[in-house]
Amino acid sequence: MSRRYTIPAAAAAFILTAGILIAAHLLVAPPMLLAERILPGLGWVEIGLLAGWAAWLVTRILDDSRAARWRQRAWRLFSLVFFLQFFLGIVGVEACLMSGSLHVPVPAVIVGGPLFRGGGFFMPILLGVTLVLVGPAWCSHLCYIGAWDDVAARSMTQRPRGLPRWRNAARVVLLVGVAGVAVVLRSLDAPGALAAILAGLFGVAGVGVMVFVSRRTGVMAHCSAFCPIGWITTTFGRLNPFRIRVGRRCAVCGLCVSSCRYDALDTRLLSRGRVGANCTLCGDCVGGCHMGELDFAFPGLSARGAKVLFRVLVVSLHAAFLGLARL
Repeated sequence: MSRRYTIPAAAAAFILTAGILIAAHLLVAPPMLLAERILPGLGWVEIGLLAGWAAWLVTRILDDSRAARWRQRAWRLFSLVFFLQFFLGIVGVEACLMSGSLHVPVPAVIVGGPLFRGGGFFMPILLGVTLVLVGPAWCSHLCYIGAWDDVAARSMTQRPRGLPRWRNAARVVLLVGVAGVAVVLRSLDAPGALAAILAGLFGVAGVGVMVFVSRRTGVMAHCSAFCPIGWITTTFGRLNPFRIRVGRRCAVCGLCVSSCRYDALDTRLLSRGRVGANCTLCGDCVGGCHMGELDFAFPGLSARGAKVLFRVLVVSLHAAFLGLARL
């Protein structure tokens, strides 16, 4: 993409990331930025570095030919930083824990945790904000577990195989089950250790889905058929106006299908000029279409404008989460 777009996009990503982090730095106590917890005053340096990272990354991710590669790298970096801080928290480095207490790093806990504890709504609020700004992109850019499923699915080099049609029903059942178990445990005044064990077992089951299903099908089965949060984001995220649009001149060649790991593309859908409800706006298919018939869409904007706006927003959230997302 030309400098006409990349320079303003980089400036916007820098300002937006810095704005989010400065607001968190000034308004939230105790300090949310890890650098500030380690040495007072160092948080401002962290803000500058993360804003600079966002400005640099958006110039890479705006290039369709390498956007998928940089999205995957940035997503894995986020997951690595998140879990590094988690393990440091386990061994006793309390500065790495947002609240000073440990929580199970399983996405389903975003729903089950507040229902069990009767409080602690930071993560649900964070999820809600991302749904408003970037729709279902939580599942392709910002989830600390999803990056693992992406790696598992990409170990399958052949064309991804579709998942059963009951996949969304399975996630709804699991969502109801997680919420129900949390409410029952709270009503029974069950110890937190029991809830943590059950959450951990759910997480282990999810890893099993990655290893035994995602790796064999080439589809992110954990995210697309197991994770309750995935169902929430792809269902309510469609209230957000960002879309992947199929052009009228699409030849239904199917080349883009191999780039989609969420089972949101097939020739049947393409022939109808649409993508599946499982789309997370990862955008990998945009670079995978050799005819340029897949692109981002937003009401009132050109395809290029929609793509720039979306990627500035999602990269800025990614960079801010690098500084703020801790358990």
